[in-house]
Amino acid sequence: MKKKLAVGITLGAILVYLSIRGINFQDVSRGFKTIRYEYVLLVLTIMFMIQVMKSLRWGLILSPIVKVDQLSLFSVTSVGFLAILAVPARVGELARPYLITKKCHIQMSAAIGTIIVERVFDCLTVLLIFLLALFFTPFPPWLIRSGIVFFLITLVILIGIIFMILKREATIRALNSTCRRLPERYTRKLNHLFHQFIDGFKIITEPKLLFYVIFLSAVTWLMDVAAIYFMFLAFSLAVPLAAPFVVMIILMIGISIPAAPGFVGNWHYSCILGLSLFGIPKAEALTFSVIFHVICVGIIIILGLMFLPSNKFSLSDLSQQEN
Repeated sequence: MKKKLAVGITLGAILVYLSIRGINFQDVSRGFKTIRYEYVLLVLTIMFMIQVMKSLRWGLILSPIVKVDQLSLFSVTSVGFLAILAVPARVGELARPYLITKKCHIQMSAAIGTIIVERVFDCLTVLLIFLLALFFTPFPPWLIRSGIVFFLITLVILIGIIFMILKREATIRALNSTCRRLPERYTRKLNHLFHQFIDGFKIITEPKLLFYVIFLSAVTWLMDVAAIYFMFLAFSLAVPLAAPFVVMIILMIGISIPAAPGFVGNWHYSCILGLSLFGIPKAEALTFSVIFHVICVGIIIILGLMFLPSNKFSLSDLSQQEN
């Protein structure tokens, strides 16, 4: 945990330096004075609705395994995303599956499987948006290469999920073959855990529910694009319609790599990088990134703290699950 925190903070510090290097802070100060706060309030509302949509979607992914009431889902989702912000190197991703096992009858390994499915659909949705945006604006080669890498990784994971569902017994036999030198009691335990893990993918076998998950994924990410668009209006930035799509894609890539708590540095540099493609001066882009970061992180922190008393966990809990 300490090593991951050190890597995240170091990278975040480097990106903060790159974000503020050569900045005229008087220009940044003037940028704060020009904000149109009616659009900021609209963005706040959208970001809250995105959290609601994410909890609804997770409930659908969980539903073939266990039914969970929406209040419990929303509270766990809120605290889970707070953990992602607070705990380095995405270890906080384990908070949601850990907490949901305390709310209902589901095993940790199955809950982790549902999170993997959720992330696959997130990646596929963003990659589809990326593909559509290519028709409206030229992307730099490095961004296209990054998109291809993300697509290949996502495709491999998706194929693996489908294979494990369709060929469960063959997968278990392969696992047993790999672990044949372990004592039998450990092999039985691994088999049990792996069966539960595969259960987390059950949504793939439910066409109707799967359609709703795909629909909610598309709506959620388009709402994210809309939030970025209204942030442009808040700062009166003259950018083409494709700009919010591009910034969203670069921002997702930026915060997916190891980061300091709160994505400090990664978030700001990604926004500046995305806006630079449309000729936005660095000072204006930095102001934009700071306010957008405060809004998005602020919503997560407020909701997470509201529900934290009823969804308590510790770093040692997550460390034990990671191990």
